[in-house]
Amino acid sequence: MGKQRLQQVADTIQHVLGEVVQHELKDPRVGFATITGVQVSADLQRATVRVSVMGDAAQQKETMEALQRARGFLRRRVAEEMSHMRFVPELRLVQDSSLAYSLRIAEVLREVERERQANPPHLDTGTE
Repeated sequence: MGKQRLQQVADTIQHVLGEVVQHELKDPRVGFATITGVQVSADLQRATVRVSVMGDAAQQKETMEALQRARGFLRRRVAEEMSHMRFVPELRLVQDSSLAYSLRIAEVLREVERERQANPPHLDTGTE
C-alpha cells in the first residue's frame, strides 16, 4: 500500500478518534485528552495512536487507563466510520508527552526572561 494511502487512513482514524474522545466517551475519568497522531502499519493490521493528556500524573494515568478500557468501543467507532475498509487496525494507545514537554520548555524560557528583566546583565562596554 502506498505511503499516501497509509497517511490518508491514519488521518481518518485520527479524525474519527478525536471526535469520539471529545464528544462520545462518557467516562468521567477521560479528562482533557487529544489525539495528536496516528501511525498505521504497512499491512493496516495495527495503528499506533498518540494521545496527549493534560493534568497531573495521577489524572494522566487515570485517563490513559480509561482510554485503554475503551479501546474496543473506539475500534468499533472507527470501523463504523470507515466501513469501506475490509479490516480495521488494532489500536495501540500511547501517551504523547511532547506537548507537556513543549509547555515545560516554554515555562522555563519565561522564567529565564523574567529573571533577566529583574536582573539585567551588566555588559562591559569596553570604554574606560
